[in-house]
Amino acid sequence: MTHTVLVIGATDVGRRTCAALQDRGTSVIHLASPTDTELRELLLSDVSGVAIMLHNDIEALRYALTIEHIRPGIRLFVAIFDRSVRHEMERTIPNCSIASPAYIAIPSIVAAALLPNVSALKRTGSTSDITWEQVTLKDDSIQHNAFSIPSKWRRQRWSAILRGQLRSYDSASRALLSGLMALVGMLLVDIVILQQHQSFAGAFYAASAVVAGVAAPDVPLNNWQFLQSGSFMLLTVIFVTTFGAGVVNHVLTGRRVGIVGRRTIPRKNHIIVVGLGQVGIRLCKELALLKIPVVAIEQVDTSRGVLFARDLNIPVIIGNASDVRTLRRARVKQSRALLAMGSSEEDNISVAVATRMLEPNTPIILRAGTNDAIEETRSLFAIGVVSDVNGLTAAFVCESLIGQPPHIVISEDSAVDLIAHDYSVNRVPMPGRCSCL
Repeated sequence: MTHTVLVIGATDVGRRTCAALQDRGTSVIHLASPTDTELRELLLSDVSGVAIMLHNDIEALRYALTIEHIRPGIRLFVAIFDRSVRHEMERTIPNCSIASPAYIAIPSIVAAALLPNVSALKRTGSTSDITWEQVTLKDDSIQHNAFSIPSKWRRQRWSAILRGQLRSYDSASRALLSGLMALVGMLLVDIVILQQHQSFAGAFYAASAVVAGVAAPDVPLNNWQFLQSGSFMLLTVIFVTTFGAGVVNHVLTGRRVGIVGRRTIPRKNHIIVVGLGQVGIRLCKELALLKIPVVAIEQVDTSRGVLFARDLNIPVIIGNASDVRTLRRARVKQSRALLAMGSSEEDNISVAVATRMLEPNTPIILRAGTNDAIEETRSLFAIGVVSDVNGLTAAFVCESLIGQPPHIVISEDSAVDLIAHDYSVNRVPMPGRCSCL
């Protein structure tokens, strides 16, 4: 049976979806942003399915509602990132298949970071009862079984959190902690000295007065003690200023990294996620559910992903991840893996090269495949494991429109393995790009 599919969107993933459909013998009509009149003319013809591949969720929702109104029940696939938009679309358009590139690519990326011998690690079950499934594809055989989070991962997570307490991560945090420790040290020394003349409670009160610089202790003092108390009062001015500057900076920068609590930078066995776009923030959430400590690096402090990461208690370092100083702050040498998930392939390559220069043995998974030379993507395997998110998404969408949505998609060299819910495997070429738009 001949299918005709309408693909909407001049995006990279839209062009590759068009190419994937053409490779499977499907007739494709590819439009960047059709008008309602154009949609009506096309949908009243022999179009059997529609793929909406846009970056704007609200625009995608409008197109989906318009298409459903013109031709109720038509096979429809929409790439949606925002959860609230997805829920609204599922409620109003029951026949619509909805997925984001992050949802499609995450299982293979997580497996590459945590279980190199496993092809995919997929979250299953309900929100309240999360379960995991691991899938291993080797040669022509496939193995799948339930996965339980190792107790070792849980211990490492708590160890990372505890060891990260009261640790500096930049100059402002060093000022905060240095000022705090200096004030505490001065207080303790003063208590020891003053306790020779009065009770501990009285010595604590008098020492606090000296450190605060509000009053002199009403106890007998010799000349040395006068000099010591006066010096402490003068030093207090410096240390309080240093401590206060650190506190102000910590508050004004949005407290993206904590000094104490769960949002501190782990010291060991963590994963670094570079780029807090849709894929990056979804990875952070998935790794947190797997009890893996995570540190995120984002260049733009106003990114929505920074706010989402804070809700997940993920520490976020604002900086350029291709700078070795930023990588040192994230403790890349002690990390388990680095995931370069920015939207720009060139930026991800820069991050991978900087990481290789600083720590040659750190496993790297980088998002690539957005450049025109798709067939050259494999050359990047010399510096890390490549995840072609757009290629996986295009193959997923194509299979969903002409068959059934796959259970898992896995990249295999220059091909994509589409694993169905019955665990049958269909291998197709990695989608290239159409020349329609």
